[in-house]
Formats: sequence, C-alpha cells, structure tokens
Amino acid sequence: MPLDQLLIDLLACPFDKEPLVYFESTDVLYNPRLKKAFRVEGAIPVLLPSEATDVDSATAATYDADLAAGRGVLTGGGAASAPKSN
Repeated sequence: MPLDQLLIDLLACPFDKEPLVYFESTDVLYNPRLKKAFRVEGAIPVLLPSEATDVDSATAATYDADLAAGRGVLTGGGAASAPKSN
C-alpha cells in the first residue's frame, strides 16, 4: 500500500532531519547520505532510529540507480532545496 502524498511531503530522516527517498515498489524509505533504510509496513513508515538498517554498497548502488531512473520519490516537499533559517 503506497504512502499518502501528505505523509511523503512531511517525512524526514530521524537521524539528520533531511529528506528521504521513498521506493513504493519495495516499501522502503532510504537515506542516501547515511546509507540507512527504513521499512514501510501497511502504509506506515517505521522511522525509529533503532529500526533503521544499514545499506550495503551494492544495495545503495541499486537505490541510487533507481532514483536516477525516476523510480524514487524525494520526501519533504522540496525542503532539501530550501535554505535553512537560523
């Protein structure tokens, strides 16, 4: 079951508070900066830091290729490109 668009617009990584990449086909939220993945169970993201899994280099390369091919969705509603206020 895919994530609701409102949820996709709001989600951020619990570690670095930056956007994640959502792969609907595998129900995974991925942080390419930290090489961490979070599962999605029944349209509910499991974003507890203790539940994050480390992504090996081969899987990271697959995720990066999928993102480059347009098969991933950036979370955070474009917040990654907005300047941070102090």
